[in-house]
Amino acid sequence: MSLELRNINRSFNGKTVIRNVSFRAKQGEIIGLVGTSGSGKSTLLRVISGLDTEYEGQIIMNDKQFEGMNSSISFIFQEPRLFPWLNVLENVTFGLKGSKDEKKGKGLKILEQVGLSDSSELYPRELSGGMAQRVAIARALVTSPEILLLDEPFSALDAFTKMQLQDLLLETWESYHPTIILVTHDIDEAIYLCDRVIILRGKPSEVVKEICFNEPRPRNRTSSQNAIYKADILNSLDLTKT
Repeated sequence: MSLELRNINRSFNGKTVIRNVSFRAKQGEIIGLVGTSGSGKSTLLRVISGLDTEYEGQIIMNDKQFEGMNSSISFIFQEPRLFPWLNVLENVTFGLKGSKDEKKGKGLKILEQVGLSDSSELYPRELSGGMAQRVAIARALVTSPEILLLDEPFSALDAFTKMQLQDLLLETWESYHPTIILVTHDIDEAIYLCDRVIILRGKPSEVVKEICFNEPRPRNRTSSQNAIYKADILNSLDLTKT
């Protein structure tokens, strides 16, 4: 599903936070939203998802204007937000339509893809942080969404687990090819995962630059080209002296 934001403005208590934000994401593209704290990245995800409807501008999906919640969109938050009284399989299949056997089959299939086929009967309290976030990824993907929104989904994890889940995200993307919008403060993560980044800056926040990454996947995390991209992003955020 293609996605386009046209002149999105969002104000809170009379103060404009986002001004005239416009960009387009092609079907299956991975777009990163990068900016300093308070630049409205998470607000934009809420607007796209339909959780926030108090904005000005247009959200266009497959060339048609759309407002409100959309079943073709899934959201992965910074924290897993699992139901503690449900086991892993029940968390993944919660809200799915179909017979009990159909839902179980879909749930077990996606759990196998995220490496949790042996953990379906565990409860959230028995999971590590990385396992819990794998469950959150599985829950988001089990409906085969056309658009996947991620709000700093790996920021609370240690470096090694973060890299593992970044690779997992790319593996599942290869299977489903959803259009992904990723909010991240981690520039290295954006360069590794995304096709391009939209850089937001200012108060109110505006799009100041788009940077495309042309290297094929899988990418080398330590390539010299990555250092050039990173310097460009830092310069665009006016952070080269920090």
